[in-house]
Amino acid sequence: MKTELLAPAGNFAKLKTAFYFGADAAYLGGKDFSLRSFADNFSRDELEKAVSYAHSLGKKVYVTANIYARNGDLAAMEDYFAFLEGAGADAVLVSDPGVLYAAKKAAPALPVHVSTQANVTNKYAVKFWQELGACRVVLARELSLEEIASIHAFVPDMELEAFVHGAMCISYSGRCLLSDYLAGRPSNRGECVQACRWNYSIRKRDDKSDSGWLDMEQDERGAYILNSKDLNMSRYLGEMEKAGVCSFKIEGRMKSEYYLATVINAYRRCMDGGYDGAVERELATAAHRDYTTAYALGKNGETVNYTDSQAKGDCDYIGNVVGCGAGCASVEMRGRFAKGDVLEVLSPSENFGKSFTVEQAYLPDGTPTDDCKLVQTVYKVRCPYELCAGDILRRRKI
Repeated sequence: MKTELLAPAGNFAKLKTAFYFGADAAYLGGKDFSLRSFADNFSRDELEKAVSYAHSLGKKVYVTANIYARNGDLAAMEDYFAFLEGAGADAVLVSDPGVLYAAKKAAPALPVHVSTQANVTNKYAVKFWQELGACRVVLARELSLEEIASIHAFVPDMELEAFVHGAMCISYSGRCLLSDYLAGRPSNRGECVQACRWNYSIRKRDDKSDSGWLDMEQDERGAYILNSKDLNMSRYLGEMEKAGVCSFKIEGRMKSEYYLATVINAYRRCMDGGYDGAVERELATAAHRDYTTAYALGKNGETVNYTDSQAKGDCDYIGNVVGCGAGCASVEMRGRFAKGDVLEVLSPSENFGKSFTVEQAYLPDGTPTDDCKLVQTVYKVRCPYELCAGDILRRRKI
């Protein structure tokens, strides 16, 4: 089985971006039962269109239904699983044995994948899910490559999926009560407020006195004591494949089209051409926290990003190419740019990494302009390359 590059898709535009830049499959959520309730997500009609679109490209769609269900959820979930089976979804992701039972009862032909939210950390757990009827397990992010290899040796006919890139949860594979406790938004029902990314202070109290707020500064901005670094396994894809991982998963259903394009393009090129320093430079262009390999190489005490909750990338997202012709690219603006700016091409084609200076730009009515400042306006920009719809333009920061 060829190793799969699996990408997130928070909406249809992101789904198209994922496939254009080289993903073999995408995972996405419907309007209900998903652990990313605040992504745009897909209506039933959109889900049918997404599956049809993916299959027309020879690609796959996996649908998340990985909440921890209560009794009152199950009837609606069974109806949803029957719909997914009829729509031709390639799999549904679940976290709970009862939800898997409901899926098998309502849609026996629908393949079932076990979400990372199920915290699968050992070989017997994988075997357990296999005997219940699952065909793939998304392994817990706390596992090492050695542990993954041991699981694969014990259950060699079970598909193993693992995260390779993106935001990490400070809690055990995402099972967190902090969001619910502090903000009334239950992360295990898809409404995480990301309380782990907040800046925290501490206050000392005892029975007799209140000592007030105590200093806990890493720098002048404060302390981010629960804020995990971002995962980056690009250097170790070969080792992951040898350990038995058949699907490399990228995190990010809430991330931008530019982020997805950058990361998917980098991993596609790494998988097809091998790792080199260019991959790391490319992964630095999109917004990210400090990178970590988490626990893949063994115990690791350096997984927390103490200094800030978000680092900036090396490039600004300028716009999406929607067409090209007569020496001009039609660009849907996402970031302000102007005459004289040097723009760089993000593309799965040979134009990747090429740059050009904006010598002239035009408004939709053909009027020349030196300042492209209207968001989502489609400007025509003189360009020496034959770009394609789906390519992205960015600008290196000084």
